[in-house]
Amino acid sequence: MRSLRWRLLAGTLVMLAVSLLLAGVFLDGLFRDHAASQFERGLRLQLDQLTARLDTDARGEPRIDTQRLSDPRWHTPYSGLYWQLDRLGDGGRGRTGVLRSRSLWDGELRLDNDTLADGQVHVHRTTGPDGASLMVLERSLSLPGDPRPGWRLAVAGDLGDMHRAADRFGRELGLTLLVLGLLLGLAVAVQVLVGLAPLRALQRAVQQVRVGRQPRLSGLFPGEIQPLVDDFNTVLDRNAALVERARTQAGDLAHALKTPMAVLRQAGLATGSDPDRAAALSSLLGEQLDTMQRQVDWHLAQARAAAAHRRPGLQTAVAPVAAGLVRVMERVHAARALSIGVRVPAQLQFAGESQDLQTLLGNLLDNACKWGRHRVELSGEALPHGRLVLLIDDDGPGIPEADRSAALSRGVRMDQTVPGSGLGLAIVDQLVQQYEGSVSLGRSPAGGLRVRLELPCPIEANHTN
Repeated sequence: MRSLRWRLLAGTLVMLAVSLLLAGVFLDGLFRDHAASQFERGLRLQLDQLTARLDTDARGEPRIDTQRLSDPRWHTPYSGLYWQLDRLGDGGRGRTGVLRSRSLWDGELRLDNDTLADGQVHVHRTTGPDGASLMVLERSLSLPGDPRPGWRLAVAGDLGDMHRAADRFGRELGLTLLVLGLLLGLAVAVQVLVGLAPLRALQRAVQQVRVGRQPRLSGLFPGEIQPLVDDFNTVLDRNAALVERARTQAGDLAHALKTPMAVLRQAGLATGSDPDRAAALSSLLGEQLDTMQRQVDWHLAQARAAAAHRRPGLQTAVAPVAAGLVRVMERVHAARALSIGVRVPAQLQFAGESQDLQTLLGNLLDNACKWGRHRVELSGEALPHGRLVLLIDDDGPGIPEADRSAALSRGVRMDQTVPGSGLGLAIVDQLVQQYEGSVSLGRSPAGGLRVRLELPCPIEANHTN
């Protein structure tokens, strides 16, 4: 039952068998009813013919001129077609077999003693000569010149031929439905095999990817499967990009740490027991360790953002993170008496981890506080289609338009007199790219630098704004 092929085959064949069985029973019953109706209609015509031939002789006794009856079965003993005229008394009792067809020979029809209105026709089933099953149509009538309904004319027909014809039809119908069922079953099997063929092609394509022969799923697939193939290829492309990014970051980290480690190794070999050189080594050690720490922080931030990218359900309130960072910046830059303002809606949400939002805003606020003279401001708002924008403005000297692209490059410092590593804006740019956002530099209304961040925002949070 774990096989989709056998589920489809079994379910379809069972329903097909039940449908054909019900159709066979229905058609067989319909044919039998139709045959019985036709048989009864034929007997009624015979009854009408006999009724029209019924007359009286000179003594007033009933008679039927049998020579005027066209059907030769009336004259053949036990032919299967019979008629009989009975005289009825009170309660339906009376003398039976007053007149009867030659086909009855020396027998009579055994009829029920029921009461009939004048001209009324009853239909019965009875047993006739040789135990044959008969259908009987009887009519109450009166003789010409005698208004009293005291006679019963009955016509009977042998049902054997009808039953044999119905049985033969049932056998032929069963054989026909059996052949039809086999052909339909074969068609179902072919349809299932052809319908599931794309799945086998998809399995082979996945195997090609698994063994490394193909980087992506390739081939022609039906419209119902193609979206799955496209989504799977998107996952493969994203995983390949993540692997390539991890490989690049590992190489960058190794290269970034190689120089500080080489400097420390050379300094340790050259120091010896000289106290002055030991002091210089201590200072150099601190600088190089700071450099190494910044490199490690850079790559950890990259790895964390890549891991959190597109993780469902992530959301971080922007206002609390911004308020906490502002308190930290006010303490760090307390000697400069900077005014740091925040205008962020309380319901504004960021679709990502709080550590990444702290890294983004922390680097930008710290940079703005280093360059700002009197005022730094952080503002934000929600945009349509699940996006938000954050603006960080300062009243510092700003960055010339020609240098703004270079400012986002890794390790670039626009002014060597201001302390820093040159990684702040580059970290921001890389994190924003991880979240498929954007960062741009422009001129602030206060005269300094404006940094504009566009980041993902949960759709439901955006609707509440």
